[in-house]
Amino acid sequence: MSTMFSGIEQGPPIEVFALNKQCLEDSCPDKVNLGVGAYRTNEGKPWVLPVVRKTEISIAQNESINHEYLPVCGADAFTKAAATLLLGEKSPALAENRAFGVQSLSGTGALRLGAEFLAQKLSRRVFYFSEPTWENHFKVFTGAGFTTAKTYRYWDPSSRGIDFAGLLEDLSQAPENAVIILHACAHNPTGCDPSQEQWKQIADLMEKKKLFPFFDSAYQGFASGDPNKDAWAVRYFVERGFELFCAQSFAKNFGLYCERVGNLTIVQKDASTTAAVHSQFTLLVRAMYSNPPAFGSRIVSTVLNDPKLREEWMDCIKTMSSRIITMRQKLYDLLKKLNTPGTWEHITQQIGMFSYTGLNEAQVKRLISDFHIYLLSTGRINMCGLNEKNVEYVAKAIHAVVTNGPKL
Repeated sequence: MSTMFSGIEQGPPIEVFALNKQCLEDSCPDKVNLGVGAYRTNEGKPWVLPVVRKTEISIAQNESINHEYLPVCGADAFTKAAATLLLGEKSPALAENRAFGVQSLSGTGALRLGAEFLAQKLSRRVFYFSEPTWENHFKVFTGAGFTTAKTYRYWDPSSRGIDFAGLLEDLSQAPENAVIILHACAHNPTGCDPSQEQWKQIADLMEKKKLFPFFDSAYQGFASGDPNKDAWAVRYFVERGFELFCAQSFAKNFGLYCERVGNLTIVQKDASTTAAVHSQFTLLVRAMYSNPPAFGSRIVSTVLNDPKLREEWMDCIKTMSSRIITMRQKLYDLLKKLNTPGTWEHITQQIGMFSYTGLNEAQVKRLISDFHIYLLSTGRINMCGLNEKNVEYVAKAIHAVVTNGPKL
């Protein structure tokens, strides 16, 4: 039978989702999922934040709420709350109406919206991302029309930290107006963030070279337990006078993975451009998906705009971030106790959901095949997949693959 689709090639699997499927189908009782980036409790279960559950019920019981369309760029209560969470309650940029938010389909949608605007309206074609970075950055920006993708050095495998000299050298070679993707906090996948002094040096270089900062903020509050601390880099760039974009996700810090709640915060130098820029984002959204979904954004805006609920949310993110820190320390202590060859201090020095362990691809393959421990081929693990019941097993398995030892 003749078909117009016969020439379509099979696309490669998306590693993290293929890995998750493989883990779900594994019948081994000792299996451990360290792949997909989602928070898990100490029992290994997804956690619906209590404040989110309470707010969901309240929204469902509110008979005044209907299913009318939201404005094209989202609900004002949400976009203002999201931008304020990022830039701070006393942000001059917000007070002067030169910063605003556009509701998006989670952080990925915010990245795509920003990339579409930069490519279509400002004819930007060159973007830089860290090596390594979240694998979807490349797809999002090239899909939006960027034609030149460059990397800047970030991970130093020898020190298991940031190659800061390499980072500065690579950015110093970037052409004027190049878009630079920066991780606001809890760098994915390495978990290594620049210090405040290093951020200042990055800002100095980008200002001198006239580079455009595009921050990706997927873990605000979730990383350290303090939203203000996690937003420091973005706020510093704004204080320096940069015009910038920042993609925000509420998947991790609210546990709303499937609700796709995001925001793109746009910061300009002058309020005189706000109306025109906002109008162009309205047209972009209209052409792509018309307008955003309401339920998840209602949860976020309700919580952030209510002082009592916001305080309950703060307690939740402290719970999540502190458990991750505890698991980092536990894994490190066990590896040290086992005298596992190599240095492992980076596990406790890194921040956020992920750890770039330094394990090579052969070691990862063996962890999967021999020990039923699922992680990405890069050696990135989701620290939330560790708990009191499996962390010792994982540590012993890592020791075995590093020393080429037998199965447990």
